[in-house]
Amino acid sequence: MFEDKLKLAINEYGLEVNQEQVRKFDAFYGLLIEWNERMNLTAITDEDEFIRKHILDSLSGLEYVKEGKILDLGSGAGFPGIPLKIYNEEFKITFLDALKKRLNFLDEVATKLSFQNVTTIHGRAEDLAKTDLRESFDTVVSRAVASLPILSEYALPFIKTGGTFIAWKGSKAEDEAKESEKALKVLGGELAEIKKVAIPKLNEERALIIVKKIKPTPKQ
Repeated sequence: MFEDKLKLAINEYGLEVNQEQVRKFDAFYGLLIEWNERMNLTAITDEDEFIRKHILDSLSGLEYVKEGKILDLGSGAGFPGIPLKIYNEEFKITFLDALKKRLNFLDEVATKLSFQNVTTIHGRAEDLAKTDLRESFDTVVSRAVASLPILSEYALPFIKTGGTFIAWKGSKAEDEAKESEKALKVLGGELAEIKKVAIPKLNEERALIIVKKIKPTPKQ
């Protein structure tokens, strides 16, 4: 059973989970599998892989996400934002993606899971960063596949001074962080930490890159 596997995996990871959260994770998984038959949301559909590669990986950033306004940049199928929202209903999350069909899926998830304070925005990050969304978020999270220098250019303009950018990365996290030093300086960011993540029974290197916004991003 998905629910039993999920509870066990989350407990192994060192987190507690209640029955309502488990129910919502199960409902999210069901919706994703259903929609995945109509459009390509994820290649990971096996229960065990889904729990470890999507849910636990998303939750690995919990300690760095502060309550306030959160932007999930290039949100795709809703990672890390949906697992974070299920785990902490207080999070106010905006999902931004360039593909409307993905946002239609996330709208349905938000409706079926009775989420409050969830918004979806369709568009390109580089265009939307020139609107009133600029420097309006406390935290930006992203598991998008772009390299950190490119992701930083998209993410930093959205973050308030004093806020945080969290990028989910793999084995090349340290290399990407080094490659981003110049870009971060220009964009008003500063590398705060590279946190290695160990997910039980997942034989993959995972890491979080934590960037602090220390001054406003110059308008270009």
